[in-house]
Amino acid sequence: MEQEIKTEPEIETTPNKTLSQDEVLQAALKLFAQKGYSNTSLTDIKDAVGLKTASGVYQFFKTKQAIAETLRENILDSFSISIDDIRRRNRKASEQLREIVDLLFKLTEDAPEIIQFLLFVKTEDFLTDSTPLMDTAAFNKIKRIIQNGIKEGEIKSIDYLLAYCYFFGIINQTLLMVLNGALPKSADSYQSQAWLTAWGCIAKK
Repeated sequence: MEQEIKTEPEIETTPNKTLSQDEVLQAALKLFAQKGYSNTSLTDIKDAVGLKTASGVYQFFKTKQAIAETLRENILDSFSISIDDIRRRNRKASEQLREIVDLLFKLTEDAPEIIQFLLFVKTEDFLTDSTPLMDTAAFNKIKRIIQNGIKEGEIKSIDYLLAYCYFFGIINQTLLMVLNGALPKSADSYQSQAWLTAWGCIAKK
């Protein structure tokens, strides 16, 4: 159970400190990715944004869970919009999947905390009422790309969820190993190999 805002919040003592909601979200995102949700407190978040008390955080969010919910919604909305753009630019499933892979690898390189939170933090453990990741708009669109690829003969005639597992199992595991240091080079060093291997698993010969 998340602790609600105190009825008598502490008075912020940092003079002239202005804070935006986005700053709170960015600080929380990094902490959730680095330490995990359970190991991050509102005190950690207020420290990360340079406040002496938590009242500056409370003006935007009453609980840590509310921060996590907003983060998840924002990231998924942005990802969904990016997928829409990719689908408009490309007709073939192979082209669409290639651009999605390019996006995931770019984010892993430029904003690793986003990929960590989106794909590898188990948000269902603390956002119990949220839509399962695979049922969100963004991932439904990816599943439709695979279904269309099967229909058009680009992808093997197998269960589309299996095709998803084969393809993104390779992509996601590569990203995870980059993030945890098991693969020592930058994400873009493995991008081409990961794509060729993943696509080779599902492409119709």
